[in-house]
Amino acid sequence: MKIFFLALFTIFLLSGCTRTSTHPLATVSHVDLKRYAGTWIEIARYENRFETGCSGASAQYSPKEDYILVTNRCFDANGIQTGEATGRAYAIQDSNNSKLEVSFFRPFYGDYWVLMLGDEYQYSVIGDPSRKYLWILSRTKTLSDSDKKTILDNLPKLGYTPDKLYWTTIQP
Repeated sequence: MKIFFLALFTIFLLSGCTRTSTHPLATVSHVDLKRYAGTWIEIARYENRFETGCSGASAQYSPKEDYILVTNRCFDANGIQTGEATGRAYAIQDSNNSKLEVSFFRPFYGDYWVLMLGDEYQYSVIGDPSRKYLWILSRTKTLSDSDKKTILDNLPKLGYTPDKLYWTTIQP
C-alpha cells in the first residue's frame, strides 16, 4: 500500500512540474465591428503552418447580418498574391466583440481575440488563449514608432514573446 501511495504521489508531483500555468488572456473591453471592418495589413506574426511562404499578408473584414466575412491574402517575396482564403467570423456571446471564432474550414473554428487595439483603430493585435498564434495588424503599411513600442512593451504582459515575431517583408 505504501508503494501505491508513493507512486501516486510521484505521478502528481511530476504532472505538476510538467504543466504550464498560463494566466487567462485579457482582451480589449469592446470592439466596434463597423470601425474594425475594412482592410488590415499584417506587420508581424508568430510563424504558423497556414502562412508558410507568405512574406506578407492582408485581411479584409466585411460585416454581414450575423457574421463577418473574412478574406485573407498571402503575398510572396515579390509582392505577388499567391493565395486567398475566405471564412466567417462570429462574435462570442458576452465578449463585446473582442472575442471571435473564425472558420475557414467549417466545422473547425479558431479563436481570434483582440488583445490590443489602437484608439483610432489604426492597429490591432490578435491572439488566442493558448498563445500559439499572434498577429500585429495595421491599417497602413507601417506602424508609428510609438504604436510599435506600445505593442512590444505590452506583449510580455499578455504572455507573448516579442523575440518570436516574424516581421513581414512585403506589405501589399
